[in-house]
Amino acid sequence: MTGDPAVDLTVTGAPIRLCLLGGFRLLKSGRQVRVRPGSKTQVLLGHLGLHVRSGIPRDELTDLMWPSAAVELANQSLNTLVYSLHRLLGDAMAGHHPVLRDSGIYRLNVQAGIAVDVLEFDAAVDRGDRHAGDGDGESAIRFYGGAAQLYAGDLSLGSDVQQVVERERLRARYLHTRSRLADHEFARGRYVAALDHALDVLANDPCREDAHRMAMRSYVRLGERSQALRQYRMCRKILEQEFEAVPEPETEALFERVRLDPSHV
Repeated sequence: MTGDPAVDLTVTGAPIRLCLLGGFRLLKSGRQVRVRPGSKTQVLLGHLGLHVRSGIPRDELTDLMWPSAAVELANQSLNTLVYSLHRLLGDAMAGHHPVLRDSGIYRLNVQAGIAVDVLEFDAAVDRGDRHAGDGDGESAIRFYGGAAQLYAGDLSLGSDVQQVVERERLRARYLHTRSRLADHEFARGRYVAALDHALDVLANDPCREDAHRMAMRSYVRLGERSQALRQYRMCRKILEQEFEAVPEPETEALFERVRLDPSHV
C-alpha cells in the first residue's frame, strides 16, 4: 500500500502461527513447519483454524476425517493425531497443548499462543469498520491497510460447501477493504495508488462497477483519458457477457463526463 503505514495486526510474539489465506502455512517460532499437503494434520488444523471461536464437536471431526472408519477406531485416530500435534508444537508453547478438548468440543489453544491469520484479518476489518462508523477515517484506513496486508490470497483448504462459503465471505471483505483504500488514496490525490487498489479489486471480481469507476477517475487524473474510456468499454462488455446487463446510471454518467468534460471528473 502506498501512503499511510498500515497497522501490524499480527499477534506479537505468538509462538505458533497458522496461515490459511493464500495457502496453508504453519510457523513455529517464526520458522515454517513442513506439513504434507492433504494430510490429516493439515485437514485438522485447517478446520480448527476456521472455527476458532466455536470449536468443532468430535463426531464432526471424525466423520470429516475418517468417514468410513468405526467410531472407536476414528476416535482413537483423532486422539493420536492430537497427541502428535502436541509433540510437534508443544515445546514452543511452554508445554501447553495446541488443541484443547472440552465436553467433546475441539478447539485451538489460542490463549496459549496460536495465532490464526483468518482471525486477525476479520478483527482488522471489524476495527476498520467501527472506526469508519465513528467518523474516524484515518484510523479506519490504517486498520483496512493492515487487513489488506494480512490477506495473502484466497482461502484454499478445500471445496466443500462450508469452505466455499467462507472463502467467498473472506474475499468479499478483502475487496471491501481495497475499495475503501482506493477511495482514501484518490481523495488524497494519490491516483497511482488508488488505481492499483481498483485494479486489484477487478482482478478478483471483474464485475465490480465501483472499481471500474474508480479506475476511470484515476486514469483521467493521471492524464490517461483514452484509457478511462477503454475501462468503460471493458466494464460494459463484461456486464453484458456475464449478466446480459448494462452499466449502472452512475457509470454511464461518469462515462459521459470523461467523454465530454474530463476536467470535472
